[in-house]
Amino acid sequence: MSWFESFVLGLVQGLTEFLPISSSAHLRLTAAFAGWHDPGAAFTAITQIGTEAAVLIYFRKDIVRIVSAWFRSLFDRSMRGDHDAQMGWLVIVGSIPIGVLGVTLKDQIEGPFRDLRLIATTLIVMGIVLGFADRLAARDEVGGRHRASKERKTLRELGVKDGLIFGFCQAMALIPGVSRSGATISGGLLMGYTREAAARYSFLLAIPAVLASGVFELKDAGEGHVSWGPTIFATVIAFGVGYAVIAWFMKFITTKSFMPFVVYRIILGIVLFVLVAAGVLSPHAGESAG
Repeated sequence: MSWFESFVLGLVQGLTEFLPISSSAHLRLTAAFAGWHDPGAAFTAITQIGTEAAVLIYFRKDIVRIVSAWFRSLFDRSMRGDHDAQMGWLVIVGSIPIGVLGVTLKDQIEGPFRDLRLIATTLIVMGIVLGFADRLAARDEVGGRHRASKERKTLRELGVKDGLIFGFCQAMALIPGVSRSGATISGGLLMGYTREAAARYSFLLAIPAVLASGVFELKDAGEGHVSWGPTIFATVIAFGVGYAVIAWFMKFITTKSFMPFVVYRIILGIVLFVLVAAGVLSPHAGESAG
């Protein structure tokens, strides 16, 4: 991998990690469209450490408060009813599904799941799901001629059951094209949470999963055509761009709908299907590099 490729892929990772459009799919597609080798699951996982570092800094006050309260609750029973302490446990509980499935499906994640036809399918299907969830949230918020607006849930109403459902939604993102934020936000909206609550928990829930995945894949970094230098460079780029995207996205969702992302996902999926069907793009483009 050249330094230019690592710069572009780091930029793509930072731009797409927190938007509901799938960063892993866009890394895969960028390489395929450019005629580069597939950067691979290890490169993707490690560069995500950069974007998660951006999450740690952006939500540092929330994270410090949650970790502190959770740790104190281990020794002080009176702290166990504290909302922040409970959030700590809920992040742990919500991380279980992706941890188990990530290890179980490792071979599929690095192989069959990277087929461009599957990516096109998940882009379209999850785009439709996100669109439906977004319209449901909008209907509750606005109401209508024959119905009153409905108050949606906040994170203070999050329990173990909903935390696990969020976790299983996040685990779906092991398939490129699904989108970690897209799946968890969709799940949250369908369960009746506000856009801001669903997005905030999505970002917090991703921290242990992404960091663990990145550390787990460190042993495979530097193998094949992807060396350590470009990987680290891409991770740094992803961090800087990712931080800016988080700040923008958290403001965006307070007043805007997810429909632009829905339309983008569906169009991209259709274009991808057409290109593969026409023989312009191989469903396994770039995979031979290894």
